[in-house]
Order: sequence, then C-alpha cells, then structure tokens
Amino acid sequence: MKRILTVLIALVLLPFMASAQSGVQNLEYQMPPDEVASIVDAPPTPGVSLSPTREWMMLTERASLPGIIDLAQPELRLAGIRINPATNGPSRSAASIGLRLVDMETGQEFEVSGLPEDAAISNLSWSPNGNYFAFAHTTLSDIELWMGSVSDRSVEKVEGVQVNDSYYGSSISWHPSSDKLYVRTVPAGRGDVPVAELAPRGPNVQENIGRSAPARTYQDMLASSHDENLFEYYFTSQIAEVTRADHSVREIGEAGILRGVSPSPNGEFIMVAFTDRPFSYTVPASRFPLRTEIWDNDGRVVETVAEVPLQDEVPIGFSSTTTGPRSITWRNDAPATVVWVEAQDEGDQRIHVDTRDIVYMHQVPFSGAPSVLARLENRYSGIRWGHYDLALITERWYDTRNERLWRVSPENLRGSQQLVWERSYEDIYADPGSPEMRTNESGYSVLVTDESGFGIYLTGQGASDEGNRPFLDRYDIMTDETERLWRSESPNYEFVVTLLDNEAERIITRRESVTEPPNYFLQNMSDGSEIAIPRFEHPNPDLRDVHREIVSYERADGVPLTGTLLLPPGYDKETDGRLPLVVWAYPREFRSADAAGQRSDSPYRFNNISYWGPQWLITQGYAVLDAATMPIVGEGDQRPNDTFIEQLVMNSEAAINAVADMGIADSDRAAIGGHSYGAFMVAHVLGNSDLFKAGIARSGAYNRSLTPFGFQREQRTIWDDTDLYITMSPFFNAHNINNPILLLHGEEDNNSGTFPMQSERLYQALQGLGGTARLVMLPHESHGYRARESVMHMLWETLTWLDTYVKHAEVQTAASAR
Repeated sequence: MKRILTVLIALVLLPFMASAQSGVQNLEYQMPPDEVASIVDAPPTPGVSLSPTREWMMLTERASLPGIIDLAQPELRLAGIRINPATNGPSRSAASIGLRLVDMETGQEFEVSGLPEDAAISNLSWSPNGNYFAFAHTTLSDIELWMGSVSDRSVEKVEGVQVNDSYYGSSISWHPSSDKLYVRTVPAGRGDVPVAELAPRGPNVQENIGRSAPARTYQDMLASSHDENLFEYYFTSQIAEVTRADHSVREIGEAGILRGVSPSPNGEFIMVAFTDRPFSYTVPASRFPLRTEIWDNDGRVVETVAEVPLQDEVPIGFSSTTTGPRSITWRNDAPATVVWVEAQDEGDQRIHVDTRDIVYMHQVPFSGAPSVLARLENRYSGIRWGHYDLALITERWYDTRNERLWRVSPENLRGSQQLVWERSYEDIYADPGSPEMRTNESGYSVLVTDESGFGIYLTGQGASDEGNRPFLDRYDIMTDETERLWRSESPNYEFVVTLLDNEAERIITRRESVTEPPNYFLQNMSDGSEIAIPRFEHPNPDLRDVHREIVSYERADGVPLTGTLLLPPGYDKETDGRLPLVVWAYPREFRSADAAGQRSDSPYRFNNISYWGPQWLITQGYAVLDAATMPIVGEGDQRPNDTFIEQLVMNSEAAINAVADMGIADSDRAAIGGHSYGAFMVAHVLGNSDLFKAGIARSGAYNRSLTPFGFQREQRTIWDDTDLYITMSPFFNAHNINNPILLLHGEEDNNSGTFPMQSERLYQALQGLGGTARLVMLPHESHGYRARESVMHMLWETLTWLDTYVKHAEVQTAASAR
C-alpha cells in the first residue's frame, strides 16, 4: 500500500518536477487549494480613524486584493516615486471602498450616504473640530475632492477641483477654523505632457570632480532631461482654498512642486515647502533642494525660513543627516512659531563635537535671532509639544542605541533643558512607554496632561519574560513618580488606543484574544463598565481553533530565542506523528545579547491565519514556526555582521531542534523561508548548512557588491571591508547551495537594494552550477505582491515546492532517480 501511495504522489508531482528541469516556461497563473484561496479572499477587517474630539470613529471598508489588470495600468517612475499619469496620483496605493460612522458613546453604527459609485477613497482628513471630514476619490482619469458632515452622515463632491496627489504628504490640509481647507491641485491649463524627442540630441552625462557623494542603492531615479521635465510637469501643484460651506474655490500663491502645505495653529499664516531645481539622478526627490516659506492667507510671502540645497553628499551612517535647517514645522501649541533643527557636525556622524544638533524656534513675523530651544549631544529624533511650560524632545544615537528624553520650557528657556530619562532603546524590557497625545482646537497634536500640567500619560507594550502586557501609566515629570493605572490581563491582549479626557477616567482600548479578532472598547475606569465599538467578526471562522503557542528555546551560545508555533487543525502528535516543518524568520541586529534575548510577543494575540506569511501552510499539513527570532549580536568592538553567518546557523539549528524535541517536527523534513532580508537569510543558511531540505526566498538581495555603500543596518562600505561584502553575498557562495531554493521576485521591485536582477543573477549562478532552483518573476509586482493573481500563484508555487522537496522528499528523490 505504501509503495502504491508513493507512486501516486510521484505521478502528481512529476509535471512540476519535469517543468522545473525544462528551463523557460510559459505558465499561466495557478490557484492554490480552495482552503488556501478562501484565506486570501476573506473580507478584510475595516480600518479605523478617530475624530479629533474622539466622539466619532470612522470605519473605512477596505477592498479585497486588486486584479493584475489594476497593476498593469500606466505608471511613471520619477525620482523614487511611482505615479499613474492618468490620475496624477500614486499608482499602487490601496483605497477604501466605503465609510461608516460609529458613535463612541453608544457604539451605534451609521452608514455614510452619497458616496461615489465604485468608491476609491484615500487621504481621509477630519476637520479640527471633528464635525466634518474630507477625502480624495480616484476615478479612471483624475482625483476628485469630496466633503462630508458628521451630523448629516453624508458626503458630496466639490466641483471644479482636480486633486494632485502625486507628491509627498497629504494633499488635503484643514484650516484651524474648520471652515476651509487647502488642497494641492493640478494647475489649470498646465499644457500637454512633455514628449521625448525621437532622436536624442546627445548623451546623458553625469560628472563628479572631487566631491564625496555616497548614496545607498536607490531605484526609479531620474535618468534624463525628459525625466526631469516629466517630474516637473506631474508634481507641480497649485494650492486651492476650498470653503466648506459653499464649496467656493480660490487659488492661493504661486504654483510649484509643493512638498508640504500647513496652516499655522492660529490660522493667520501658511507654511509652504517647495522642491526646486537642480534635480539629481542619484538620490530621490526627498533629497532635492527644498525652499520653505511662510505665506499670509492670500499667498504673499511673509518669511523665507530656509533654502536648503541638493542633499546628495550626506555621509553614510544611520546617525548622519542633511545639512541646513531640517524638520521644519510649526510649534503645535503656539499661535505661529516656526521650529527647526540644524546639525552642528556637518551632518556627519564621524565628526566628534559636543553638540550634534540644535533645535531653534522663531515667532512669525521674524524679529531678531531665533531662540535656542535645546542643544543635543546626539541626533534629534522628535518633539512632543504640551503647553507654554512643557515640551519633550527625544535624541538618539544609532551606534550605541542610546536614547535621551529632555523636558524644556518653550516660554522660559533659561536653564529649562532637564533630562527626563536616558536608556538603551533596544532594551524593550525597560521601555517606560510613549506619551499619550490629543488633538487641540487647531488640529495639532499635543501632550495629554493632568490638572497639574506636568503629569503625563505613558502607554507601552510592557515587554517582559512572560510576553507583552501593554500598560497605561501616569508619570509626574517634576517628581519622577509613576503610577500604574491599567494593564492588559490574560487571556486577552489589549492596549490603549487613546484617552478621552485629561484624567484618564475614560479610555478606548483595542482587545483581542487567541480566538477573537481585535475589537475596540470604551472603558470607564471609575466603575469598570465598557461598550464594544463596533464588533468585528472572525475572518476565517473555520480556523478559529488552530493551535498556537509561543515556544521558548536557546541557541548554542545561550541567547534565548522564541517563535510562534502553529499546528494543523485537529493535529495529535500521538496519532498523527511528526510533521514537516516550515521556519519563517527575519534577521535583526542587536548590540547586546541581553537585548537580543528579550521577548517581544504575546501568547494572547489573535490567531490570524494570514496568506502573506507562512501561517496558511497549517491547512496543508505543515507545522509552522513563525517569527522565529534570528538575532545577530555584535557586542563591544565586534559588529553584528562580523559573525552573521555563524549566528544564522545557530539560530536555525535551535529552531528546528526546539520543535523536534517537542515530538512535533520531523527534523529531516524542514524548510526555511523569508521575505526581503529574510530571503537573504534563506540563501545564506542553505549555503552554509544542510539543516533544511529546501528554502523559500522572496524578493531578496544576494550580491552585496550591488549595494556597495551599505545594506540593511551595515554602515561599512565595500571599500571599507571588501571581504565582509563577499562573505555576506550568497551569490559568491552559490556553489555551496546544495538544497532546492525557490526564488520569487516582483518584476518591478523598487525597494532599495532588492533589484529584480538580484534573484535573476542568483538563479543563473545556480543553473550554471547545476543546483536545484526555480525562479518566479511576478509581472507588475513590486517588493510586496498585491494582485490577487500574483498572490494566489505565489501560494501555489510555495506549496508545490514544499510538497515536492520537503513533505514528499523521499518520493521526489525516488522519482528523480527513475
């Protein structure tokens, strides 16, 4: 009987095995088994957006996966940005298809009426008073502006406005009065699209004479003067002021390549940021020259804050930054004060200075010199505004993982910079949490403070050896005292979404359990009562009882590791025996072994069986160890990548042994998989061990000579350490990749470093060396795969590969021998 079953399985797998040996194939999109396809097609859980006053919740209904025809629409790739020229908007964004309002007091839901047919909603934006909202609606030929009223629960189109949603940031900005909004629009009469000359007038030339201009590996850069003309044509916008009451439209100021439009908190000025020439062919638009101006409400220039030149000489390093004013914003709690940061070390982390960054502020209209808000020894990382006597500034330094939080008094600067805490930000067990924020009457984010003005509220994941237990604390900045107000309790995983008042008497939380999907609750902290708002159902009720547990184990050098183990429905190891195992992981770097061994998960998270990760494989008879930790540790003078491969192999061996020692996994039938840097990991593990029968590598990079100025968290260049780059390149070790590897890649991958060529070249190397490999290039797909056809085919390829070379490895070997 066993021999008959073996022959039958071999016959089923034979077409795939034969095609894998035949080179180029013309293959139509394939479908996985029905139980897998149903996971892909399950209705998506709606998105959630809270009004500034927290009185209303907007549920944004999401569409299922688009078809490949949607991804095949026209696309321009200009300076790192991809747009649809037909609409003047992003080419690959996910839109919402419906809206529902939820009353936060009662939990009652209301349909929003008047929505456009075949709605494609994006840029949903609440008015500061929470009574109105606006959004962009994408059609086949343009992007429309729509506005809605909470009281009417209805929307209507604003005629005569064509939104330009091609560039960075939101295209819609509300005025603090809630009576009008500013919209980036396509300029009227902008003319025809620039057309490239059939015959070029000459070559495209770039030149560098003595400048040091290193750059990471960017894609979709400008490459010709025609590209420059297209960039200017499509990204040039005109600001339109749209009055809410009567939908009247007024153009304000000059048209230009608008990178940001932001009214002052008092509503008297507008901060406008323009991208200017010269452009670059080596860095993305975010590094192009930036001019920031302050206008009055009629578009007249009141102040020029900064004119920052092209930033194509930023030194390599994660604590290096641009020169000149950066992070230019309004002070959220003041009428009209501009705040910015300037590096004091030329933006170069290699230069040693006592002060790295200075934070400045200047009230509009400018008079005299700007005030110094803070001097920072490390790199500025953000600011949270509170009131005239309180703001919190964070600084960080990557190499040491050091973080400092400072308290400053914006209206009483002398001696006001006081250290609140200093810590290692990779030590998650000691994380005190992040301050809770609220939206003020101007629509800007400020700290939630108690009646003293110096009691703030901190929320965090509450990581510990027992798993994450999110919390809410009250922290007194003046006394350094902390009071625990709330903590997530088993058998749920729950965290605070927002506070509804300054005393934390009412809070909104999001709660889930292993069998119940995330839902929102309004909790009264005084009497313990709660209201569910709204109620989301399980997306795959047939998989509600899938076994899931957090497995803890150690690698050979004693570093603690964890992974999430999922088992097929109804599995019993006593009767079903050992299962083939799939380990799915993503390597992460740490500067200490203690931090690397800290848990960052919870046994009470919802058991969501996703098609994107490996979880769906439990429906096909596999044990899955998902999110298996793959720490790469470099302590002291040693850097993590100095022993990258050795640590990967240790991690992998420990993962297999952990599930095998439980009597669940068959260690001789194990596979490893990952996406992006996880795919890079797969190729390394297969090339440096025989732990796994096969590997699944999606959208990876395998030749580090193609990313010479650094990759992932590596700051050294190929010229700093050539041997490291060779060692860290699976391409140069392809002759040792002896077990089967499936390479999947989007043909239009624009992620930094993961050129489609990376998978193509590794496949060619393996083919030339006689290895067992399959290369699947997905048309129109980028770094992640979005089209339904692509996703279904990815799952079919993955399952067929694993069934062939892992689950039925002995059958495959026997069939190949015949």
